[in-house]
Order: sequence, then C-alpha cells, then structure tokens
Amino acid sequence: MAAERLVVIGGDAAGMSAASQARRLKGADALEIVAFERGHFTSYSACGIPYWVSGDVEARDALIARTPEEHRQRDIDLRMRTEVTELDVPGRRVKALDRESGTTYWTGFDKLVIATGARPVRPALPGMDAPGVHGVQTLDDGQSLLDSLDAVGSDGGRRAVVVGAGYIGVEMAEAMLKRGFEVTVLNRGEQPMATLDPDMGRLVHDAMDGLGITTVNGAAVTEIITGPDGRVSEVATDAGRYPADVVVLGIGVEPETALARGAGLPVGPHGGLLTDLSMRVVGHENIWAGGDCVEVLDLVAGRTRHIALGTHANKHGQVIGSNVGGGYGTFPGVVGTAVSKVCDLEIARTGLREKDARAVGLRYVTATIESTGRAGYYPGAKPMTVKMIAEYRTGRLLGVQIVGRDGAAKRVDVAAVALTAGMTVEQMTALDLGYAPPFSPVWDPVLVAARKAVTAVRGAGS
Repeated sequence: MAAERLVVIGGDAAGMSAASQARRLKGADALEIVAFERGHFTSYSACGIPYWVSGDVEARDALIARTPEEHRQRDIDLRMRTEVTELDVPGRRVKALDRESGTTYWTGFDKLVIATGARPVRPALPGMDAPGVHGVQTLDDGQSLLDSLDAVGSDGGRRAVVVGAGYIGVEMAEAMLKRGFEVTVLNRGEQPMATLDPDMGRLVHDAMDGLGITTVNGAAVTEIITGPDGRVSEVATDAGRYPADVVVLGIGVEPETALARGAGLPVGPHGGLLTDLSMRVVGHENIWAGGDCVEVLDLVAGRTRHIALGTHANKHGQVIGSNVGGGYGTFPGVVGTAVSKVCDLEIARTGLREKDARAVGLRYVTATIESTGRAGYYPGAKPMTVKMIAEYRTGRLLGVQIVGRDGAAKRVDVAAVALTAGMTVEQMTALDLGYAPPFSPVWDPVLVAARKAVTAVRGAGS
C-alpha cells in the first residue's frame, strides 16, 4: 500500500508538534509528512520574543527548539518560505506559493493539519504601515523590531510608544525600558491588563508608574504620524499626541483563519476554528486544527474562547499527532491560566473575571487579601494581593487573580488545579500546601483568600 500523506500548514508549536508526534507513531513507509512554513523559522518560542528584544535572552537561536534541518532528519518534508494560499477541501489538496522563487503548485493530502497561528491586531488607521511600527508575533517580527531599534541610534531621548496594555503590551513596555527608551503605554481600557478586574489592574498601573513607564488609560489611537523621512514620529490619540521613535503594537492577536474561512471551514464567535475533543475540525473527518488559530472550551464558563498560548499549542499538537498517527488523544479544555511580568512585578490570573461571571449568568462573591510570599519575618518578604471569585451559595471557585512579587505568579497554579477539579473555596482551605518560612507564610496567600471567600459565601447565603 502507498503511504498516506499528511499535510501540515504552519511550522511552529502546534504544527510541528503534530508532525513530530505522528512521525513517532508511524514511519515514512506508512505516513508521508509534508509541512509548509511561510517564515524563516520553525518550532520556536514566540512567548520568549519580548525577553530576546529586552536583552534578557542574548541570542535569537536560543528560542528555537528544533531547526528545519532537524525536522527533515526525521523524515518530515518541511518546506520553508512557502505559504499555503488556497485550500481545496473537496479535492483534498492545498495550493502553495514558494516565496523565494514565486512559483505555485498544488499538493494533495489524505489528512490535513491547520496550524496557521494568530496575527497581531493592526487597526486600519492612517500610518499603521509606516516604518517604525511593529507587531510582535514571530521571530521575523522580533528581528524587524530589533533592527528598527538599532536604526534609532543610542543617543539620549529615545522614545517608544506601546499601543495596548495586555500581556504583550506590558512585556514589550519592559523590553523597551531595558533598551533605554522612554516608554509610554497607550491603553483604551480603564486600567492595564484587561484580563484582570479593574481593581487588580490598578495595582499594575501603579507599579508601572513606579518603574518610570507612563501609562495613559482611556486613550484610543487615531493615527500614526510620520516625519519627513517617512518614519513614525508621533502617535495621535483622542487624548493627545505622543512623540515616538518606535511604536510597538501590543493590542493582542486574532486567529489567522482567512485560509480556513475561504475553504468554508467552521469558525466560532471569536474567529477561531471549531474542533471536537480530538482537535478534529467539526464536520471534517480528515482535517485537524490546533494552536492559536482555534477556539477552545472554557471549562469554567462552559463556552469557547480564543487563547493564544504556546502551552496550549504544544498540547494540541500532541493530541493531533497521536490521532493522525493511529493513537488516541483528547484536549478537554482550559481554565484560562496566564502569567506575565513587568520588571519585578508578577501578574497572574486563572478562571473568570467578575464580568465573565456576569456574562454567563453566574452570581458570585469576591474576596481580596494582602499577604506576603514568605513568612513576614523572613528576609525579602514582599507584598502580594490575591483576589478570589466564588459562586454565590455553592462556593465553587470561579477565578483567582494575583499581583505581587517574589514568586507571586506561580501560586496561581494551585488555583488552576482547584478550578479544573471543580473545588469549592471551603475545600481549598484544607489543601496541604508546602510550608517553610523562605517559601510561604504558615497560611499560604491563596488559602488566606480562600478562607475569606468562605466567609463571603456564608454571609451571602444567610
């Protein structure tokens, strides 16, 4: 029998994880694998780009887990700088454009994996395509930004404007600060980090101010203004103008699904492809999708959502590769855990925010506490704020947000496990967490918040 052909569109986390896992399960005599990647790099950590730009990670290649040559050594026909421009589902074929030669050709498939990722949100405003304006999603984007920073020179007075104050925005604000730029963050929302409730976002705002980062809330960008040389010179908003030698777009990303949409594949309310538990595209027996181009089930809210994270993409790829290769795997969903930092301030969240709970019809109570990451008497103990959201009457944990220093962010993992297990805040108070003065107070901050949430639940139910 002739070997089946698996075609993979996208050469980063989900796509190449799927290809690699499928190859582990089936040899080249049983499964031919052809992968297309339009960029210059494969299997890299996009999440690490801000730390490469900042200089914390010295070399770009440190972010690359596996090179094209390493994939090819495993009998994966990886075609770089080649973009799939058309998908013919009934004909089981894809049309590819070789960006180097300009030639196009069709390739047939028996099974298909779509891992086209996400693209930075770039509003259709005047000047958005001007030199010096950068999105940051791929290694190519990171290199372009670094080249732009070098072009600004090293003289004093260098100014960077970051548009957006989500995870990408605050991480890139830190990177620009470490590169010696004066940094202004323009944020349309009430507070930075819209993934947090505003009261917790305020803590991030205060900390950014303390680091010398100017954050302007309620500022909607209206135009990018260029100078005589054609490069960006100012960013105009409805709240004023801000000088800029470089602009970084940290508005967020959206699923890259134009190819799939054009082929009539199903997408959800957030623009991502819809899949079943096996990551198979709904209604299509031989097509799978994973990574930043799909929507996933939120286990707490009971709805699909779009979350662009490398952790999910790699898991999707493992599941897809197992199923394509004749094994079995499922991806049940997420609870929405994410961590970030700006300098020494750590930011974490999991589960629902207050407005998320309201949106799905849940009544809830909240509890916010201040504690420290170590015993108060132990040297280096620093403050930490924990906010917990629990369901009215039942006490089921709905969400946790943490802002602090000294190991604050990874404490959210305890809450992520509790959410996945469907625990109540009262059950959480009995968790047997590790304790020693260098690592935690006698009562861990997450458990202190759980105790306060229990009191709030009981008070609301009386």
